[in-house]
Amino acid sequence: MLKKSFALVLVGATLVLTACSGGADAAEGEGEGKRSVGIAMPTTSSTRWLSDGASMVDLFEAAGYTTDLQYGEDDVDSQVSQIRGMIEDGVSLLVVAAIDGQQLTGVLQQAEDAQIPVIAYDRLVVGSEAVDYYASFDNLEVGRLQAQHLVDALVPDPASPKTIELFAGSPDDNNSYAFLDGAMEVLQPHLDSGALVVRSGQTSMDQISTERWDGATAASRLESVLAANYSGTRLDAVLSPYDGMSRAIIAALQAHGYGSSQPLPVVTGQDAELESVRSIIAGEQSQTVFKDTRELARATVQMSEAVLAGEEPVTTTVSDNDVKEVPADLLEPVGVDASNVQQVLVDSGYYTAEQLAG
Repeated sequence: MLKKSFALVLVGATLVLTACSGGADAAEGEGEGKRSVGIAMPTTSSTRWLSDGASMVDLFEAAGYTTDLQYGEDDVDSQVSQIRGMIEDGVSLLVVAAIDGQQLTGVLQQAEDAQIPVIAYDRLVVGSEAVDYYASFDNLEVGRLQAQHLVDALVPDPASPKTIELFAGSPDDNNSYAFLDGAMEVLQPHLDSGALVVRSGQTSMDQISTERWDGATAASRLESVLAANYSGTRLDAVLSPYDGMSRAIIAALQAHGYGSSQPLPVVTGQDAELESVRSIIAGEQSQTVFKDTRELARATVQMSEAVLAGEEPVTTTVSDNDVKEVPADLLEPVGVDASNVQQVLVDSGYYTAEQLAG
């Protein structure tokens, strides 16, 4: 299994970053004008990014900041151009959820040169010294939660091997490797024992990654896997790292008779998107991982306010972005299935019962 190392050391970060203090000085120089925050999000095609962006705008503006929220629509050049425009407009701080975490080095260097602090949001930007802080979830735990759900559903009878196929996220997203690494921590012993079998033999990132997290791409690959490996043989489970992919995978499975002539495989997901939660309630998708974007937005705003005040933000760990250890605040994700939808998503106010009912 191709792995990409993620150094997560549970320590309180005590780094004083000159870029941060420079951003604070620049903001103070604005006099009576409001400080501004540039927010670069990857796409509007996923409801979770719409929620992230809206939550941050609300919280920043309630704290007295102006905001510039822009979506790159999964086009790296567009996101680079948007960030460059924010720098030229003199924002006080940048919050960046990268489309491609490896392609922002140049434009973020411009931010550092302008003494504008940068917070990587949810996706760690790699290879850049200009990333000051990182706010996300424990992404290894996301993969563990997905895999443990599969194991709990499939492995109670080790004498009866079950089939499973693996899907991973976009290879240009640093989180994809963490999700897969976390999942394989749980799955590998059962693969080694033969309790779980990947009939396609496709287990490495270069074989199972899904460009831009695209559902149609995932469904197309599943079609090929089913045709080549599952004629007359049942597929019992699919490790899917994201709800948008999960729904497309389920549609492809249904086109092959699953859900009618035989039960659907166990299918995981992530982000608790509304359509996927409805699918879980309907008995189609089996599980998702909930990452409360309201809490992540709140943590990011608190981090930003500390940076702009020239103070040390509260951090819980550090994350290695290949050139430095970035002080990070990583929140805990929660696995959601039919048994706890009400408790986790409705009782917390994330969704209403009416929304889930459609």
